[in-house]
Amino acid sequence: MFDTIDELVRKIQLGEDSVLELKAIHLKGNKISGPKRDDLADELAAMANTNDGVCVLGVEDKKREITGIPLEQLDAVESFIREICNDVIKPPLTVRIIRMELPDKLGAMQPVIKMEVPRSLFVHKSPGGYFRRLGSSKRELTPEQLARLFQQRSQARFISFDEQTVPHTSLADLEESLWRRFVAAIPDDPIATLRKLKLLSPDETNLERATVAGILLCSRHPETWLPNAYIEAVRYRGNQQDSNYQADAARIAGPLDQQIAHSLAFVRRNMRVAAIKAPGRVEIPQFSERAAFEAIVNAVAHRDYSIHGSKIRLFMFDDRFELYSPGPLPNTVTIESLPLRQATRNELITSLLARCPVETDERHVGRQYLMEKRGDGVSIILKESHTLSGKYPEYRLIDDAELLLTIYSAPQPNQ
Repeated sequence: MFDTIDELVRKIQLGEDSVLELKAIHLKGNKISGPKRDDLADELAAMANTNDGVCVLGVEDKKREITGIPLEQLDAVESFIREICNDVIKPPLTVRIIRMELPDKLGAMQPVIKMEVPRSLFVHKSPGGYFRRLGSSKRELTPEQLARLFQQRSQARFISFDEQTVPHTSLADLEESLWRRFVAAIPDDPIATLRKLKLLSPDETNLERATVAGILLCSRHPETWLPNAYIEAVRYRGNQQDSNYQADAARIAGPLDQQIAHSLAFVRRNMRVAAIKAPGRVEIPQFSERAAFEAIVNAVAHRDYSIHGSKIRLFMFDDRFELYSPGPLPNTVTIESLPLRQATRNELITSLLARCPVETDERHVGRQYLMEKRGDGVSIILKESHTLSGKYPEYRLIDDAELLLTIYSAPQPNQ
């Protein structure tokens, strides 16, 4: 991150934000008097608890001036960093320490230390508590945020959430007609077969329980156990989210493949389709059905089902289509790298969706199966939407907790 000197200098001039922290080094004799050990520990832990970030020592943050570190003190500053990461932050934090030179305001090269802080697999505690990064400052994690973060980064490191067992479920809660879709022949031992598919798994008392993926794809009513495993869809008249101008609404539940089909049907029945003569009849839909299909599939496949109280929200307006998907971006994916990267937080769910055929009357969306795991969904959304409307869709991450996709409407004749 900020790998070249020019890129880093330009970033410093813009000031601190969610991924950049600046600290000047102050010395009293041969001892480091600033930044304070605990304060720096809090900042580094907050970054690691949030996302990838960079901390540069030797830069005054308010004036954004490169003040540097005395050459003879670089070893002491590096030891200071290692001590904080190994002894002050719990569990110990791994950072990449890079010595480099940056030009000050007079153009003289000054030694600084750049620390690259990766988004950690663990939840880190520092002297001030548990923090996350929000803009240029840190915020203490609430108990709910902390519980969710521990779940995502500790237990989920070993067992993905979609493979975890659902309490109070059993084989009887998985409908045979649904799980048979993933089985080539009638099994002699259904439990062993469903275990191999990871639709069933023993819990800590060795009782057979349905997994999250099993409930989501092989139960008629997943919301019985996962109350927010549904899609809220609303069509508004006009361009504002106002219940007084609600034209259509649906609570789309059921197995995930059914949610995808019914959501696409909702989009189809609620979008305008204009027609012109050129010289024959040419239809101009408000949105690309193929883009809408890919967006809905991505939301269902990649949302974070561990977040309590959040569901997928699909809102349609006269000028745009909005799709809110719970959870941050998986792994190290960023908004900028979305069209280029392939990553998932729900490997089991995506594998099962890749075995669910697209309904015959929906084959025009360009897929035989709901997922083909080639990582081209975002590129299709961008290309199809831009071709139709002349505007590229926009992705935005809200509070590192929800991904918003906005697809703009195609210009409609006589509108």
